[in-house]
Amino acid sequence: MFLFSVLASLFAFTSPTWGYQMSWENWNGNLQNRVNELDKPTTQPHIIFILVDDQGFRDVGYHGSEIKTPTLDRLAAQGVKLENYYVQPLCSPSRSQLMTGRYQIHTGLQHSVIRPTQANCLPLENVTLPQKLRQAGYATHMVGKWHLGFYKRGCMPTQRGFDTFFGSLLGSGDYYSHYKCDGPGMCGYDLYEGEEAAWEQDRGQYSTLMFTQKAVDILAHHNPQKPLFLYLAFQAVHSPLQVPARYLERYKSIPNLHRRKYAAMVSCLDEAVHNLTLALKRYGFYDNTVIVYSSDNGGQPMAGGSNWPLRGSKATYWEGGHPGHWFPTLVSLGEGTLDEDLNLDGYDVWEAISEGRQSPRHDILHNIDPIYTKAKNGSWKAGYGLWNTAIRAALRVGHWKLLTGVPGYSDWVPPQTFSNLLLTNRWHNEYVRWDQGKSVWLFNIIADPYERVDLSLHYPHIVKKMLMRLAQYNRTAIPVRYPAKDSRSNPNFNGGVWGPWYKEEEEDDRETNLLTNNLVKKRRKKKAKKKRKLKD
Repeated sequence: MFLFSVLASLFAFTSPTWGYQMSWENWNGNLQNRVNELDKPTTQPHIIFILVDDQGFRDVGYHGSEIKTPTLDRLAAQGVKLENYYVQPLCSPSRSQLMTGRYQIHTGLQHSVIRPTQANCLPLENVTLPQKLRQAGYATHMVGKWHLGFYKRGCMPTQRGFDTFFGSLLGSGDYYSHYKCDGPGMCGYDLYEGEEAAWEQDRGQYSTLMFTQKAVDILAHHNPQKPLFLYLAFQAVHSPLQVPARYLERYKSIPNLHRRKYAAMVSCLDEAVHNLTLALKRYGFYDNTVIVYSSDNGGQPMAGGSNWPLRGSKATYWEGGHPGHWFPTLVSLGEGTLDEDLNLDGYDVWEAISEGRQSPRHDILHNIDPIYTKAKNGSWKAGYGLWNTAIRAALRVGHWKLLTGVPGYSDWVPPQTFSNLLLTNRWHNEYVRWDQGKSVWLFNIIADPYERVDLSLHYPHIVKKMLMRLAQYNRTAIPVRYPAKDSRSNPNFNGGVWGPWYKEEEEDDRETNLLTNNLVKKRRKKKAKKKRKLKD
């Protein structure tokens, strides 16, 4: 689904104080001393990128939600609402595109997410956003969820451009104990400070509160004269649905337990953003900061989220997925350099955002996933000989959107606030009965953002043009990186902690052996060639 993002550009204005008190402990520090440090503020803006997990289109107050988000509503009203904004429909692909500015077909992460048991991570040859900002003089800090792989040390956040890292490596886990199971006998601890387990810093605190406090501590100890990049990637509001009891009190009227807990989690998240903005003001950052707030993908209705009135859910191609404007936009904003050899798929859209100018982007490849379940009736014939429509893919060009293959769960799920029935009971009447022969869809996404009217049979010439564009993109794709489960990943072999298990020296030995074997083969070929010449 079509997602939302809030951009709060905070140059040269200060917003009024929010109407409720901080719920966390008061922060120490002498504000006057911090203000005196601002003799000559940096010309480069501080960048705070807040990425939340699984928050749906209708899960923010200004989209008509029953969930109260006064902080996000205020930031959106005083900043810029990016209402034609896309991410990817899953965690790892969205994060990979934010970090590299490249489509996942160009990083090999076009299928599913990076599993904790896989020897896989964001490819090391890709330059990352924090690396480019660090080159431009920024201090770079990450707090929260990584989910871009950790099987070897080189994959860790502190090896990919971040000066510091405090958070989790996996895609989900318990909000209090910070443990995660990935199957029977595959359970481990997942909270890190830098490249080591954060046992000593763990107080069993709810992760949203813990991550916010860590972010505030970073602000408290950073000189506002030096540019700061803070990537705050909350675990919320991903399942499991856990939240401090005091937030549940606000939503007693919601009978659906999943939705009630989810709403409470969003309220806690909104309060976290509020406390972060207070800290930005307190420590002298606020007037020279750009805050970006984004969800990594759409909501999951089975876990309390809502994308109404948009079609589909997390993990589907129905109005959901797009790469990174942010990489080139933020690097340029931070006065960094964008080298041609980066091969970026993103664009610098700062003028479009800040001045309302035309966006430089004309098309969006949502994804091409060649190993996803194939559509039974998809074929080259259905794709006019240009594209095999059995393959899962989605593309937008201008106001047209094309989908092929199996896009995923396609219902429109109305708000569940007033029902205590589970989604599986199908208490609504929006269930889509799949047409057995269907493997191509075309929508005018501007006129029909809810994807209710398929126009593929009415505009075959548009379908052909877009299939041709898909084929062009596919010719630039690299093979999918999705290795099998590796038993060495078991936390039981690593002191009960999820963490790097792949030995770098093993990889070096394998490369050396491969090189040696190739040299031996070449020498044998040369000897054989000489023998043939002597015989002749």
